[in-house]
Amino acid sequence: MGILKAKQTRKPWYAKGLRFACQSCGNCCGGGPGYVWMDDDEVEAIARHLGLERDEFRRLYGRRLWRGLSLKEKPDFDCVMLDGGSRCRVYPVRPRQCRVWPFWPGNLRSRDAWESAARRCPGIGQGPLYSLEQIEAMRTKMTV
Repeated sequence: MGILKAKQTRKPWYAKGLRFACQSCGNCCGGGPGYVWMDDDEVEAIARHLGLERDEFRRLYGRRLWRGLSLKEKPDFDCVMLDGGSRCRVYPVRPRQCRVWPFWPGNLRSRDAWESAARRCPGIGQGPLYSLEQIEAMRTKMTV
């Protein structure tokens, strides 16, 4: 029982916090196939931001998949919401999945996973220090 209790109370490797500041590079928004999941509230907010009706937004930019609705991708696998450069057209109302990057469970699995993400994301290690509590709040949003 003592070993189990020790495992439950052991702090994660990032207990002292992690630094991140988006550099608007767009690297997290493309480069390979993937999914950007959206719930109904996110669809509504993005559609409104673009001046579209919800159904029109879904038809133009969404794809219905096994888990729900995801943003479409361009032929090069970049997110359809990236403008001609590396800027997100819906940044102020981007989906939760995008808002919590890079604090995804997979990136936080280990220091090596975090460092691997940092090789693709120049914002990791920059900017403000996020506390353990802030990181955990974002990480758990991805598991809902």
